[in-house]
Amino acid sequence: MHSIFVVMLKLFFPILEWLPKYKKAYLAGDFSAGITVGIMLIPQGMAYALIAGLPPIYGLYAALIPNLIYVFTGSSRKLAVGPVALDSLIVASSLAAMKLANIDDYISMAIFLAFFVGVIQLVMGFMRLGFLSNFLSRPVVGGFTSAAALVIGISQLKHFFGLEINTNNTLKTIRAIIGQISETNFYDLAIGIAAILVILGLKKLHRKLPAAMVVVVLSIIGIYFFMVNETDVHIVGQIPKGLPGFLLPQFNMDLIVKAFPTAMALAFIAFAEAMTIAKAVEDKSDEYHTDANQELRALGTSNIVGSLFQSFPTNAGLSRTAVNVDEGAKTGIASLISVVVVGITLLFLTPFFYYLPKSVLGAIILVAVYGLIDLKYPKQLWRQGKDEFYLFVVTFMTTLLIGISQGIIFGVLFSLLLLVNRTSRPHIAILGKIKGMEYFKNLKRFPEDVEVHDEILMIRFDAQLFFANVYYFKRALLNEVEKKGETLKYVILNAEPINYIDNTAVNQLKKIVEKLRENDITFKIAGAIGPTRDILHKSGLVEFIGKENIYVRTAEAYSDSLKKIGKSQIQEKVSLQYR
Repeated sequence: MHSIFVVMLKLFFPILEWLPKYKKAYLAGDFSAGITVGIMLIPQGMAYALIAGLPPIYGLYAALIPNLIYVFTGSSRKLAVGPVALDSLIVASSLAAMKLANIDDYISMAIFLAFFVGVIQLVMGFMRLGFLSNFLSRPVVGGFTSAAALVIGISQLKHFFGLEINTNNTLKTIRAIIGQISETNFYDLAIGIAAILVILGLKKLHRKLPAAMVVVVLSIIGIYFFMVNETDVHIVGQIPKGLPGFLLPQFNMDLIVKAFPTAMALAFIAFAEAMTIAKAVEDKSDEYHTDANQELRALGTSNIVGSLFQSFPTNAGLSRTAVNVDEGAKTGIASLISVVVVGITLLFLTPFFYYLPKSVLGAIILVAVYGLIDLKYPKQLWRQGKDEFYLFVVTFMTTLLIGISQGIIFGVLFSLLLLVNRTSRPHIAILGKIKGMEYFKNLKRFPEDVEVHDEILMIRFDAQLFFANVYYFKRALLNEVEKKGETLKYVILNAEPINYIDNTAVNQLKKIVEKLRENDITFKIAGAIGPTRDILHKSGLVEFIGKENIYVRTAEAYSDSLKKIGKSQIQEKVSLQYR
């Protein structure tokens, strides 16, 4: 009983698995990664809070408690959790649509959203729904990420140009910027451009330099000493000092109804994004296993507890995780050190951020999201498969022009439609025997190398046979029968690719066999695998078709049709075996 309890504890708190095995050799990498990511979190947290439409301090709150909770509950030892651009943008676009009365209501709703997202993720984790992340195909993720990066970048142009724009709609933002371009604050613009150039220059000099933090420090010093009038540059202003206090989120049934669509989208998107990052890290190191269901529970717990300390929705950050790995992080101790860095900043350093220009935060975000726009991937999709390219485009355009949540929903729905289309119209091949060999290949691929007999039609169906495609199969088969004409005597179905036959398909197969018999044509099945043979027996198809017409291989069905050689005892046994 004690051992079962320990195993369960380790399952829900993976830190109990790796912490007792911690080695001194890990400390240098963990410490270096923790300090670097902690320094990154400070400007990024404030910048992502601005994306979410919140005061910058809430970005630091979101960088603190959720990251701490994930250290204890996450199954990935290198994932860096905190505020991320994509989730922040979803929060902003969703809350803007709710038309909340004032900033206090807006903040309360953002905090409640973190709680709600956490509850959904936690429930999904306990229900073992981690497999749902598999429904986000790479074209959907690629189109969504590239469009979201553009949306995030466009949303920050108002800070870059120093304009007052109160919309989160991408097209409206572009129109507003064009309409107000004459009102550009050239101090903000110059500082923003300079910040981008410095960040890119430092990254080119040495990619591990904390370029964002360097720019933040330099800009604060510059504004503090050289700004004559505080209205010349848009600055962050007063940031509260101290750790976040415990505060229960305010909610009621009306809030739950309003927040539900956004919370569901966020819970699903955040989990899929986190698992994509976690799996990529795991594949590179192969030091541990990332459990999808535990990740759901960990992210859910992080968001729930984080919301109790005034955090908005958080997730795994791609750039911070990459830095964490590059700096040599081995365990969650690196994230623990990052938490300490953010905590020290909240306790002692927030007054220094008073003079931080908003355009610098905008510049940090623009540089960060630029790397998320992948121009090579759609070209690759165009070469490999047009349907997946269209899936990428649909997701991209929906996300860009309609909205973040709608983009991911449309992408998933469109990918499911593609899946349905593929399964309802799978590949069908008419086979012929390669001359001198026992190979049976597609006539269209080997037109000059196959032997064809007018009395035999061989067909291969490359999918499971069920209600969605059995009528397509029936039409295709009967069409080929009609082409063969009156000389046709045998139809051989190569059933090797068929791993399932449902009740609808069973009934239709019986009708096909009956129709063929009316024309003195014998229907044969060859190569059925074990699960399919079980269905053939249980459904009565074996008796209906005739045991003598079930074969182990297509070659045997073909030879028997031509030469009437029958089946050996072992061939009979193998062809009809079932559980």
